[in-house]
Amino acid sequence: MMSLDYYQIFRKIINFFLSKIILIISFSIISIFFFVSIFAYYLIPQNTNMSNEIELSIAKMPPGFSVDYLHIRTSNQESNFFEKLLFGEKLNYKKTPISHHYIKNDTIFFVEFQDIFEEKNFRKIPRNELVIKNNKITHSQKFVLGTDKFGRDLLSRIILGSRLSLSVGFFSVIISLFIGLILGLIAGYFGGKIDFIIQWLINVMWSIPTLLLVISISLVLGKGFWQLFLAIGLTMWVEVARVTRGEVLKIKPQPYIVAIKSLGYSNVRIIFKHILPNIINPIIVICTANFATAILLESGLSFLGLGVQPPTPSWGSIIKNHYLFILIDNPFSAIFPGFCIVLLVLSFMYLGNFYRDFSDVKKQ
Repeated sequence: MMSLDYYQIFRKIINFFLSKIILIISFSIISIFFFVSIFAYYLIPQNTNMSNEIELSIAKMPPGFSVDYLHIRTSNQESNFFEKLLFGEKLNYKKTPISHHYIKNDTIFFVEFQDIFEEKNFRKIPRNELVIKNNKITHSQKFVLGTDKFGRDLLSRIILGSRLSLSVGFFSVIISLFIGLILGLIAGYFGGKIDFIIQWLINVMWSIPTLLLVISISLVLGKGFWQLFLAIGLTMWVEVARVTRGEVLKIKPQPYIVAIKSLGYSNVRIIFKHILPNIINPIIVICTANFATAILLESGLSFLGLGVQPPTPSWGSIIKNHYLFILIDNPFSAIFPGFCIVLLVLSFMYLGNFYRDFSDVKKQ
């Protein structure tokens, strides 16, 4: 009997520390993704707008591939801190991949990448037309995850894809929270015909498959950045409204609400000052789950070609363009963005579950 008790105690201790470790890992993953998405253009190797530097001569290269570039000056423009943070760096030079070069006097002779090493293929350019950094004429770049079919850096585009996924999750949750809260509070507090109409609307929306509804709204609104936010946000408010209505119905008969009503306070004040703060915990749990759902929906829409359009990087579109490479070419081009989706979704789901257990008074 004693050994069984010790076993139960040991098991509870292990589960406690394991849950804390998973919580720390989940929170760290979400924090890293947010940090990387905000400062993406200061972290990625290919930090131009959308990492859309198309160079077909280095397309479909394997992970670890590196190439030397000549930076041929084109202008004197420069990006300030906020321009680079939001839109990437404005290059004042053209990057030309090369395989061979030599210097003669003040002229550089070079062969472009994948050209045959023959005298007729050598091109020349004056030294003063190049951007030279640290006294180096050539500039090497390593592609950790290789390049896509257009010769763009996969790692840079995957990191930039996190910015889109988190943005869609954030704005979609805000839209769904605003609509769901307003309708749920009104239905639960006022009841009667208003409650009947809102419940009917909720049941209609609930009966339509989420992905089908998102696709329908996307087709109506069109393909684009803000259209994607609206399409996903307009499909996720139903659960927020249902839970909000149920929580309001539980709190509305409470003695302190009845007492507040007897004092003559307005309905708006009662709803937003005395009811809403007491039902916020389950709503936060739903919002974390909706955040994960929005990331999955955005990836699914982009995979189907209904999300943001090229050249905007998205995890779903990257998987769409490279899923066949899993068997025949570079598997990391499709596996890595898929792994990012799974990691981020699981982190949000666990964070929501932990907050639900933490805020549940019955379990304390």
